[in-house]
Amino acid sequence: MKKLLVVVGTRPNFIKVTRFKRVAAQRGTIDVRIVHTGQHFSANMADVFFEQFGLVPDRFLNIGAGSPNTQMAQVMLGLETVISEERPDLVMVVGDVNSTLAAAITANKMGVRIGHLESGLRSFDRSMPEEHNRVLTDAITDHFFITEQSGLDHLRNEGRPEEALHFVGNTMIDTLVAFDPQVQASPVLEQLGLGQGGHVLMTIHRPATVDVPERLSALLDLIADVCVSGRKVVFPIHPRTVKHIEAFGLKAKADAIQGLVRTEPLDYFAFQKLVGTCAFILTDSGGIQEESTFRRVPCLTLRPNTERPITVTMGSNELVPLDMDAVRAAIARIERGTFKKGEVPPLWDGHATERILDVLERVL
Repeated sequence: MKKLLVVVGTRPNFIKVTRFKRVAAQRGTIDVRIVHTGQHFSANMADVFFEQFGLVPDRFLNIGAGSPNTQMAQVMLGLETVISEERPDLVMVVGDVNSTLAAAITANKMGVRIGHLESGLRSFDRSMPEEHNRVLTDAITDHFFITEQSGLDHLRNEGRPEEALHFVGNTMIDTLVAFDPQVQASPVLEQLGLGQGGHVLMTIHRPATVDVPERLSALLDLIADVCVSGRKVVFPIHPRTVKHIEAFGLKAKADAIQGLVRTEPLDYFAFQKLVGTCAFILTDSGGIQEESTFRRVPCLTLRPNTERPITVTMGSNELVPLDMDAVRAAIARIERGTFKKGEVPPLWDGHATERILDVLERVL
């Protein structure tokens, strides 16, 4: 039996690999071992996700907090030991976080083939750390597992061999489909006093937004503006955003907003229930652009670019600057019912994991 080592480090990574072990066990051809680096290590950013998915990592590197360089160095040292002991036929790295690049470099230096899940995505914005991780990881990847047409186009333009390009779909959607009954059963609407939905869901965490006092202050102005319309804004708030609200002297301003529902980072089922029942989403995040596209929920991404353009060209996502007039205009179209409905992209059908294992059975 061939052995696949899947390396994950953050909450978005976990969501993309939930079905690998189960589907592989049904087939009996590939032994899947999951390594959790510990890049996200707190209970509400990591443990609760594994518990909900019934997913137990086989190895845990426990790298904890630290600078990007420190975390990557610890991943490389810890993973070197794991690879030496496990002797995998291929290391699968996921997404675009620091653990992704560190794991790819380690596998490359140890002569182990690399698969990159969610490869080829590009924002062409080098101010984003994730963009460097994507480009550098793909530079040493052997097999590219692609979620959307833009990824395929980019990798072809970069000269990657055609036989290494595998357009398989989106494993994040596999998780949405597989766990939809648990999502629908979540009591989060009642717990947050939201009735049957109609709220606005916000996820903001990128440095370009929350690390700049003026932009973070403008974001709070935007929340207050939305709340004036009578809708509640549910904001599962990232720890870094909390820290900067306080550091920039904006706590009183945030506390004064009537209708703002701040929560800790939520478990997967609760969060997806909020996605599926909201009126629209305000975000600067990546994965939620895909989840909202699958749910066909309007999503306003407060960024000048996206590495997931299919969510804009085909889905229900729209890029909007963090500008009050522009956001108001987009929200007005949503409220009038003239915002685009969107379609579900090709191969976002809940079976990307099976297609990936089909490829691995062939190439290994």
